[in-house]
Amino acid sequence: MGIRKETRTFDTFTSCLTEMKEWLLANGITHVVMESTDVYWKPVMRVLEADIPNVWIVNARHIKNVPSHKTDKMDSEWICKLLIAGLLKPSYIPPKEQRQLRELTRYRNKLIQAIATEKNRMMRVLEDCNIKLSSVVANTSGVTATALIDMLCEGRKLTLEDIESVYHKKLSASPQELLEACTGFVEEHHIYMLQMIRKSIAQTQGLVDELSKRIKEILIKYENVLELLKEIPGFNTKVVEDLVSEIGLDMSAFPSEKHLVSWAGICPDYNESASKKSGRITHGNKQVKAVLTEAAWAATRTKNTFFSERYHRISARRRKKRALIAVAHSQLTAAYLILSTGARYHELGAQFMQAKIEKKRKLYLTAELKKLGYKVSLEKKKEATKS
Repeated sequence: MGIRKETRTFDTFTSCLTEMKEWLLANGITHVVMESTDVYWKPVMRVLEADIPNVWIVNARHIKNVPSHKTDKMDSEWICKLLIAGLLKPSYIPPKEQRQLRELTRYRNKLIQAIATEKNRMMRVLEDCNIKLSSVVANTSGVTATALIDMLCEGRKLTLEDIESVYHKKLSASPQELLEACTGFVEEHHIYMLQMIRKSIAQTQGLVDELSKRIKEILIKYENVLELLKEIPGFNTKVVEDLVSEIGLDMSAFPSEKHLVSWAGICPDYNESASKKSGRITHGNKQVKAVLTEAAWAATRTKNTFFSERYHRISARRRKKRALIAVAHSQLTAAYLILSTGARYHELGAQFMQAKIEKKRKLYLTAELKKLGYKVSLEKKKEATKS
C-alpha cells in the first residue's frame, strides 16, 4: 500500500483548529510538523499536543523550499517529504510551566530596557537645559545623581548646600564642579517633562518588582538548585532566573553540554567552502546569549577566578567580544554540569591554566632533551630569601 495524500485547508480559529485535530486523528496521524514562525505555532501546538504524540516545531531555515516554488500548499507537501525522508529535527519545546516562566522573564527584561530608555530621555532633556551632570558623574543612576535630578524635577535652583547634603566622598567631582554642572536654563516645560519621565520610570519599576515577585513564587520550590547556580562567578539572582526560564532545570533534553552550548548559539558553526572555514557563532537562542553575555561581563570583574583569567588571556590575542563568548561558553558548561549532576561549583582559580601550560611545556622540553640523548632531572629553583 502506497502513501495516500490528502490536503485540506483550515482557518486558525479555535473551532477550526479543533476540527483539524479531529481530521488528523481520524486518519491515524502520529506526527505533525510546523515551522516555528513567531508565535503563530503556539495555538496550534496547544490544540494538538494533548492528543497527537509527536508535534514537531522545526526551524524554518532547515526546511526552505526551492525558490519561486513557495505557496502554503506546496510548503506543506515539501515538509511532509522531508519528514518521511528523516531529514527533519524537532526544536526544543519546553514544558508548559517553563514556557509561562519564559514569558514573565522576557517581559521583565523588556520593561527594564524601557526604564533605561526613559533614563536616556531624561538625560537628553537635561542636556537641553545645559545641565552637564553626565559630564562630571560616571553613573547618572547613582545615589547622588538621582538625588540631584529629583531636586531639579521639583523646580529647585540648586545651591552649594543642596549639593553638600547629598554629596558622596567617593565621587571624583568636587561639590563646586557638581554645582557648575547643575547650573543651566531650566524652564517650566523642562520641569514638566522631567516629572512625567520620572513618573513613567516609577510606574515601570513597580511592574518590574511585581514580575520579580511572581517569578520568585514560581521558582521557590527550586531554591536549592538556584543557590548552586549562584555559586558560578557572574551569576546573580536575575541571571539565574532568566537562564533557568530559557534552558529549564531538566537537562535530559540535551545529551551533553556541547549540545546545550550549540543550541544556545555560543559556539562556532562548522561551514567549510573551498578549504575556507567559518568561525562565526550560530544563531541560537538570542535570550540565552544576552543573559550569558551579561554574566560574562560580571565574571571578568571578579578577582582571582578562572573566568576572569580566561577573559584577559583570550582578549589579549582575539579581542574582547570573542573572549566574552568563550567565558559565556564556560559558564553555560558549568551550569549544565551543576543541573545534570547536582554537584557544587568548584573554582579552579586564576593560576589553573598557567600551571597547566607550564606542566605541558616541561613535558615537551624534557622529551626534546631526551631525544638528543640527555638524561633530564628537573628541580625547581629556590627563591632567594629577602634579608
